[in-house]
Amino acid sequence: MFTWTNRLSGSVFDLEAGTSYEIELKLHDPDGGSATKVVQASTRPEPIAKADAVVKNGSKGDLNAVKPGEVLLLADGDYGAATFNRDGEPGRPIVYRSTSGKAVFSEISLTNRKWVYLEGVTVNGPVRLNGSEHCVVRCCRINAQFGIKAYKPGMMNGCIEDNVITGIREWKPQIMGAGGDNEGEGIQFTGSGNVIRHNRVSGFRDCISHMEDDGAAPQMCNDILNNDLSAGLDDGIEADFALHNCRVMRNRLTNCFVGISSQPGLGGPNYFRRNVMFNIILEPFKLHRFSQGDVIQHNTVVKAGDGLGIHTSEPFDHAVITHNLIIGGKPPEGAKYGGYGPGRGRAVDAQSFGDHCLIDHNAYAVLGMPFEGKIRSWTFQKLPGTEFEKHGRELKVPVSLPEDPARLYEPPDFSALTEAGAYSGEKIPVYGPRQ
Repeated sequence: MFTWTNRLSGSVFDLEAGTSYEIELKLHDPDGGSATKVVQASTRPEPIAKADAVVKNGSKGDLNAVKPGEVLLLADGDYGAATFNRDGEPGRPIVYRSTSGKAVFSEISLTNRKWVYLEGVTVNGPVRLNGSEHCVVRCCRINAQFGIKAYKPGMMNGCIEDNVITGIREWKPQIMGAGGDNEGEGIQFTGSGNVIRHNRVSGFRDCISHMEDDGAAPQMCNDILNNDLSAGLDDGIEADFALHNCRVMRNRLTNCFVGISSQPGLGGPNYFRRNVMFNIILEPFKLHRFSQGDVIQHNTVVKAGDGLGIHTSEPFDHAVITHNLIIGGKPPEGAKYGGYGPGRGRAVDAQSFGDHCLIDHNAYAVLGMPFEGKIRSWTFQKLPGTEFEKHGRELKVPVSLPEDPARLYEPPDFSALTEAGAYSGEKIPVYGPRQ
């Protein structure tokens, strides 16, 4: 279904929107050959209406009478189920905006729409974006079993930002995991070039999720940034079937069965950087189904059981796992969550991976029991190591593990954890909606 030939690929990080850059690329092929090239590239502008856009007041009967370049200010009221059938144009989007949040819909379809922006409304049901291009969902409140959906052919160059999306699933051990009775997705999409940022999502099987297997269109260059996620009964972020240059950065994940899934990554590089996780049940990073090309750097993980457990018989490869702060330790005795335990309490337990992986420069702590880790067949009680973790280290940390992973915790303050991980050399970012 998906093919991935050998290539050189990568991302440039933390650029400004709507800006042109001159980028010097120095490429070195390990199979032989090198090249240097200077390219001109520009980032997309922020997707906002122009300051001089025509603003009109309207209600339910005006939804499909709006023209490109116009902003429709929605009156308070019950709008029921709405299907929008008008497109905007490049630089002239159609904007549907509620300034009070009291324009209430039971569901919204933006299927096959282009350049349509939805702002500030309340939706007590799904928002559908199948086949959409350059559409925005911003500052909305969505309460539903399925929040935002973009099934095949997916959405392209969309922006989902500053929303509060609340599901129906409670944080209960008996419904955790892939086999649990936890159907419902917060933001589930396929397609490329999408930005999912600054959302607060809670109470779903997966809080933010790619599509997988036959449901996935090519998924590349998607950014999942600065989201505040809780009560993900399966995955906090499911980045499965990412081809390359998907960037999962600066998210905060609390109370999730699995933190971030890459099951599998399809070549990469796909980046998982500066994420913070607390009370993850099983694995902070699920690299299963022969995942390839995962770059896991500068993350902070605090969980009971194995700090960095990657439990798979299908080896991952071409992974870079460096500069993370991993804190694990004594799990509750005999506890099971969806039939799974959190691991025995090792700093790291990763035994099945290929020969092209780098695991080094990570900092670990084990709380409530003696320090131990296992990488492949090497079981260790101290660091640094020889083949792996040549620069690894053990730290003393001023935090505690979650005493009862079945409890729903508020995100803790990790501002003191600056020696390694997500907050090393970087200010604490804004998680969730900015307004």
